[in-house]
Amino acid sequence: MNRALVARLLRLLLVAGWTGAVFLVLVVALDGVAGQGQRLLLPFVAAGVAAAGMVAARRPIDRLVRGVTHHRLTTPYSVLAQTTARVGAGSLEEALPGLAQVIAEGTDAQRAVVWLAVDDRLVETAAYPVDGLPAAAADNLAVLLARPDTDHVVPVLDGTELRAALTIEKPDSPITPADQRLMQDVADGAGLLLRSVQRGVELHERVRQADELAAQLRESRRRLTRAREVERRRLIGELSHATTERLGALHGALDGAADGLRAGPDAAAADPGQALEALGRARVALDELLERFRVIARGVYPAVLRDQGPVAALDEVIADLPRTVRLTGEVTQRLAWEVESGIYYVAAAAVTHLGDRPARTELHVHLEHRDGRLAARVDDPELGPGSAAALRAELAGDIERLGALGGDVEVIEYAAGVAVVAWLPDRLEPLVGPALVGSGPVGGSGTGM
Repeated sequence: MNRALVARLLRLLLVAGWTGAVFLVLVVALDGVAGQGQRLLLPFVAAGVAAAGMVAARRPIDRLVRGVTHHRLTTPYSVLAQTTARVGAGSLEEALPGLAQVIAEGTDAQRAVVWLAVDDRLVETAAYPVDGLPAAAADNLAVLLARPDTDHVVPVLDGTELRAALTIEKPDSPITPADQRLMQDVADGAGLLLRSVQRGVELHERVRQADELAAQLRESRRRLTRAREVERRRLIGELSHATTERLGALHGALDGAADGLRAGPDAAAADPGQALEALGRARVALDELLERFRVIARGVYPAVLRDQGPVAALDEVIADLPRTVRLTGEVTQRLAWEVESGIYYVAAAAVTHLGDRPARTELHVHLEHRDGRLAARVDDPELGPGSAAALRAELAGDIERLGALGGDVEVIEYAAGVAVVAWLPDRLEPLVGPALVGSGPVGGSGTGM
């Protein structure tokens, strides 16, 4: 005989004993003072007083039953009242475990579990007693019922929508009709309650996503600020190099021309040949300066990149190199300027550095957009062992810029040469949810692309 049945029988006996004792005492006590006509009403008065006294004695009787049988006497309505009070007080952590507890105690089950419907699956959300194991999940009610530790399942519906499921485990005793009625009554009344819980969970998740969005936005701004600082330092270095050397050469050539044309005390001191030679040097220096400024301007704002994309922009860079370069791949979808320019700059820097001299073999440049990434790979089969460190140092500024934007650059040595592999996420704005991460190879395997 299980504890629930023992508790119910003991409670009935105590109630019957209390009622009978009160009835008997009142009848005996009042019989001597009541008149002949009043004795006819005496049983009814005694029964009413016994019933009224039962209301006051109910709690002490329940406590006595729990103390003797260690079983808590509950009803479905007390279950819902207790759980609704917890939810109303804002204690979602206690609402569902409390519901599982009263179901387990009301059915004398070994274990009761509340499963919430989350993303078309049933997820174990609360259990009593708690076993400390990871939360389980089931694809549907049929799978849940087929579990070896499930003896009875009752769905909790909100209209036609499945909100949750209640399960109990009773391996050593049968599922009684009383157990089924109690669980069904709880499920019928818990639909609205669990909808409130579920909406509270959804609200909590939205708050968490808002916090995550704010954190990602701050991180995105920090990366863009760092990228701007890296680019500012690069431009300062480029302009300093152009102005310091080439403007110095131009200034010296013009001074030489002025010396040749300057008339001294004797007009014969003027040297037109010296002036012409100095002007020739000045013209060469000016042409070099203008060409350098064109290169800088193209690096700051490559018009082809803006109009046609990174493939066309790299094709323009390749056309000016003395080494043969093979460009493959395509980017069919235009992306944000920061993404396209970030990949373009590092690829152009690598190609320019590796292709600035003729070679027996060609460079291979491959661009690809897939798996949420824009990626570029530059392969040089002629660089020997130990060249990766020097190449990495040469590209340090571009590597730092790409890292500031949330991407990465790898310089990889392999048996046939060296490869530069660069990638950026195709969206730099904050995203809530799983990160877009790609790991497939581009033109090879084991390279991070």
